Amino acid sequence: MKNLVVLCDGMADYKFAPLGNQTPMTVANKPTMNQLAQNGLVGLVKTVGDGFKPGSDVANLSVMGYDPNLYYTGRSPLEAASIGIHMTDTDIALRCNLVTLSEEEDYAQRTMVDYCGGDITTAEADELIQALKKAFVDSDEFTLYTGVSYRHCLIWHNGSSEIGELTPPHDISGQKITDHLPTTPAGKKLLAMMEKSYEVLKNHPVNQKRVERGLRPANSMWLWGDGKAVSLPSFEEKYGLKGAVISAVDLIKGIGKLARMDVIEVEGATGYLDTNFDGKAQAAMDALKDHDFVYVHVEAPDECGHRCEPENKVKALELIDEKILTPCLNFLDENYQDYRILVMPDHATPLALRTHVSDPIPFLMYRKSKAQPHPNMEVYDEDHAAATGVYIDFGPDILKTFLNY
Repeated sequence: MKNLVVLCDGMADYKFAPLGNQTPMTVANKPTMNQLAQNGLVGLVKTVGDGFKPGSDVANLSVMGYDPNLYYTGRSPLEAASIGIHMTDTDIALRCNLVTLSEEEDYAQRTMVDYCGGDITTAEADELIQALKKAFVDSDEFTLYTGVSYRHCLIWHNGSSEIGELTPPHDISGQKITDHLPTTPAGKKLLAMMEKSYEVLKNHPVNQKRVERGLRPANSMWLWGDGKAVSLPSFEEKYGLKGAVISAVDLIKGIGKLARMDVIEVEGATGYLDTNFDGKAQAAMDALKDHDFVYVHVEAPDECGHRCEPENKVKALELIDEKILTPCLNFLDENYQDYRILVMPDHATPLALRTHVSDPIPFLMYRKSKAQPHPNMEVYDEDHAAATGVYIDFGPDILKTFLNY
């Protein structure tokens, strides 16, 4: 049995006035999703359990069938695994975003202008990371690693676990950073690095060229998402399925690597609306030939939610439907008598809030041999999913439900 998951990161939303008081899921022209919903199982699932912050880390662990209560230690260790970093038991990993801050003299009075440094490219980012490494970061205590685009990783060897709460930069877009800076003694050590990074990066040639081209400079590092080393049981041993993961972001690839799944790289996969949708679809179809379970993660809807780009979020859902789900469905139909498809977000990223929320999110499951029309399921969206009365309260149960469907 072939099993395909299409994970539309941050797809769920709240009704939004600029979209006619509807959600992107309602507005988007996504005939294949709607068709599957009209012939499958639709409901809500709580992917982020009580006590956890609504991040893609916790939510995707749940969707992949791993209980965050048992396996979650923080976001950055998952990303470190993707980069290939070996962490010891005394290491602390931190996500290092390259961000754009406003230019007030006092660091604490600056504003988070852009959590992703003006969509900086990986090549540009690597030059900035190397400058930080040379200037002050790499030492017996700290090691900085280049990731993808604005997402990078700092390892604090023999680091303190008393850092305190570190704020994700996408949670404070357009806000002053004053109340979101580390305050514990250990946290202040990280803050000193962030402050010094601004001095290193503000006039770096990469940023000077970006400003000349009308782009935002990536002028500061921002540290968050701390956690200790983590291990996951093998997905194949746990579920009896040979699995593959396709994603543009280190977080998802890291979960895949820790679960001993095959992580498939797709040229031109960016995590944005300009990602290689066609390439992801082709990679999924190729993977389905020799894997039982393929997890295709698309970051674009989440990024559009963080940026409050309603038209682009709608477009992202339409492109997923047209360029990934439709060709994969056709491929499965042509080659297999029976198969399962799961389409869902990991969490909601409401346009009005520009950050994640913990609300239960809509899912749809389809199995070819169990297809049965549901006349009241006009469109796959939040309201229609809630109206079914189907509700999964424990996130990791979504995978068990899917594999038993």
